Amino acid sequence: MTQLWPAPVARGAVRATVPVPGSKSITNRALVLAALAEGPSSLCAPLRSRDTELMAGALRSLGVEVQDGPDGSWLVTPSTLHGPAEVGCGLAGTVMRFVPPVAALAVGRITFDGDPQARQRPLGTVLDALRELGAEIDGNALPFDVHGTGKLAGGTVTIDASASSQFVSGLLLSAPRFEQGVTVLHQGKPVPSLPHIEMTVSMLRAAGVDVDDQEPNTWRVAPGKIHALDVDIEPDLSNATPFLAAAAVTGGTVTVPGWPAQTTQAGDAIREILRQMGAHVQRTDAGLTVTGPDELTPIDIDLHDVGELTPTVAALAALAPGRSQLRGIAHLRGHETDRLAALQNELNKLGGAVEQTADGLLIEPRPLTGGNWHSYADHRMATAGAILGLRVPGVAVEDIATTAKTIPDFPGMWATMLGETA
Repeated sequence: MTQLWPAPVARGAVRATVPVPGSKSITNRALVLAALAEGPSSLCAPLRSRDTELMAGALRSLGVEVQDGPDGSWLVTPSTLHGPAEVGCGLAGTVMRFVPPVAALAVGRITFDGDPQARQRPLGTVLDALRELGAEIDGNALPFDVHGTGKLAGGTVTIDASASSQFVSGLLLSAPRFEQGVTVLHQGKPVPSLPHIEMTVSMLRAAGVDVDDQEPNTWRVAPGKIHALDVDIEPDLSNATPFLAAAAVTGGTVTVPGWPAQTTQAGDAIREILRQMGAHVQRTDAGLTVTGPDELTPIDIDLHDVGELTPTVAALAALAPGRSQLRGIAHLRGHETDRLAALQNELNKLGGAVEQTADGLLIEPRPLTGGNWHSYADHRMATAGAILGLRVPGVAVEDIATTAKTIPDFPGMWATMLGETA
């Protein structure tokens, strides 16, 4: 049985400065671009977590040199991509969706597999798209094989990316190396998490790639060189949200240093969310500082573009005195777990009153009591349990180690933050 982690109860208002490691989304996109670039690249302050180590390992297995540089940087030297190779995806959606297009540019057989839960995640969209663009692939979900020939024709492909924006980003990142580039057309319900596609487009352009995204639901990437990168990785703003939430639920003050003035990270939306819930939020050159209110304000919000924040917002809403509604997040049923069902189940086990709607959650105020909080091998479910534990004695989070997917030492960071409780 997985060990239970007793979530610490805040002794008072949390007051802390919490440096947060680099962005997973930026780190893994930068690794892919560096692997396909025309020369060696340097990634300063990358995130070192399970997901990013899996990405680095996947690229190494294809022949790319990823070395440790000074001060925790990664130095990436491209090489001729080749198999045979085995790629372990773990539970990393970016690995299972970004690396197959890279593998199609290699020579030889590349086998992909991952954790048992990963075999349930949808991959047919990106694999079918690659087949239309000229790739030979056996299988429609993990495990599957890519039979690379050293090149890919590319061209125009129509997909339904309503389940994940990663389907679009995965195709765009490798597209400059396709003979014809790529034009991706989306047909279906709205694409979730559009800021992640905007991040991909921004990073491609910064690497000298010609990208046209003027038409709605259409992305065109011209064939050409990818310039070598020399990039400073921003702090992971989504991973910062549990620590900022700690200030909000305890009436304390937490500062996250290095919060960018401008960013494509979806996690930046937490600033406005916390304001709506009654917190005072201020960004300065020193970082982002959140001071919690005496009482949280319930919220009615569409999280379609920032669905990864849902577990944090649900935990906050469960501690607010009135009804909250989280909308636009039906796609979360296909994430690491069915996050809507997981949040409903776990909050209700603690005494909450949570109902699923067609596209989200309805959360009514109820007194919560302690109990076991199941993480479902989902890092954001685990951190949501930690947030609740600040106010609800007796919460025990199952498999807190799953947070290592994106935060190298979440329990240690949480303990350090609470050590400064006033």
